[in-house]
Amino acid sequence: MVERLGKGLGDSLGLSLTYSASKVVNSVEFVVSDQDKEILRTLAKEVAEIADRPIESEKRKLWYQHNDLEDTRPLIFCDPENGWYEIIPHHQLLCEGDLARIWEFKLRKEIFWGEKMNDDRVIEPIFKVQYAFQEINRGMQESIIGGADNGSYCWDAPLKDYSKLESLHFQKIEVDFERTGRLYNLAREIFADILKVELEGYWWWSFGLTWSLVNLRGIQQVMLDMYDHPQELHQLMAFLRDEALSLLDFLEMNNLLSLNNQGTYVGSGGFGYTHQLPQKDYNGAKVRTQDMWGFSESQETVLVSPNLFAEFIFPYQFPILERFGLNCYGCCEPIDKRWHIVSQTPRLRRVSVSAWANVRDLAEKLGKNYVFSRKPNPSDLSYPKIDEEYIRKGLRETLEAARGCHVELIMKDNHTIGRNPDNVIRWCRIAREEAERIMG
Repeated sequence: MVERLGKGLGDSLGLSLTYSASKVVNSVEFVVSDQDKEILRTLAKEVAEIADRPIESEKRKLWYQHNDLEDTRPLIFCDPENGWYEIIPHHQLLCEGDLARIWEFKLRKEIFWGEKMNDDRVIEPIFKVQYAFQEINRGMQESIIGGADNGSYCWDAPLKDYSKLESLHFQKIEVDFERTGRLYNLAREIFADILKVELEGYWWWSFGLTWSLVNLRGIQQVMLDMYDHPQELHQLMAFLRDEALSLLDFLEMNNLLSLNNQGTYVGSGGFGYTHQLPQKDYNGAKVRTQDMWGFSESQETVLVSPNLFAEFIFPYQFPILERFGLNCYGCCEPIDKRWHIVSQTPRLRRVSVSAWANVRDLAEKLGKNYVFSRKPNPSDLSYPKIDEEYIRKGLRETLEAARGCHVELIMKDNHTIGRNPDNVIRWCRIAREEAERIMG
């Protein structure tokens, strides 16, 4: 999935060299030619010029107010995800080296966001570099069948018998500090007089646990286990909980965490700008989990009853979420039927309102106490020519239902944008028009 730039390597998550893509740097040679450096520096100067616009400060202020639950207009963010490869196809990249192509792709996305998208994403004068690391697996690994060219796949779950549960051990991270230092120093050599270069610890996307659960056991088998092997399922969930807590201990102890209270994407949509993090006793030297946003979801159990979710899933997520200063919950799963459980999340602030959620019901439940993170259906943008009236109608219904809530409109999870980059630009324009209309 991270090799779709053809000659180079790219990050399919659309935001930066994030968790999955950062592992790819283990196989990339850290060499950038003089010619590639000039291309990158030219692009970085464009990013810096965009970041210096007054509107970026205005957008930043809006996100702070929004996340701190002050009244603002609805905020808009579009991340085309896999659609980026249709906006910036690999043949348009000018750099020759693999690492340079990754960085070129990253910079060109910033420029497109700033010049074309016209959403509320803030273009920051920062170039982030992630740690080089590798994972030591749990002693069992699923076998992926299919999946070429980002297509469908299935997998062979390795934990076929709970008698093998004792064979599992915690997944661990090994950081390559030497390679990380080389990568960071190279980025500073190229960008430091143009953009601020920051080393960022990005180690997870979600602490939902159920992605790992179904990879180990199989999604159908997990459903059966709730009735046939409840005790063993509890043991496996406890293992995954303790594994996550052990990872957080390791990262915190070794000063590998980074603040995510500014321009970092948090949860399944929106940005982390808030004055409520880090904690007041943060000393500026060592980031703790309590200084950060946390996130959990459980999309894999969307067909599980609220009672079974409350028994087998949420109790194991809770101790992890308890460690964070603020939390986000939910992604594509509808939260409305689980709200009485999910609402127990400690310091919950951002709640996902997916395309399959009951919008009016959640609007009443969230009110002004949470961020209402609405995710319209990404398939709306999958056609070569989008139905603008249909999109406008859906956004208008959402905004009417959520009037008075702290609304953000997040377009994401796109596998394709119909090979038409203009689709995301037009969606942002429609969303902005409807957001302005609702404000009267």
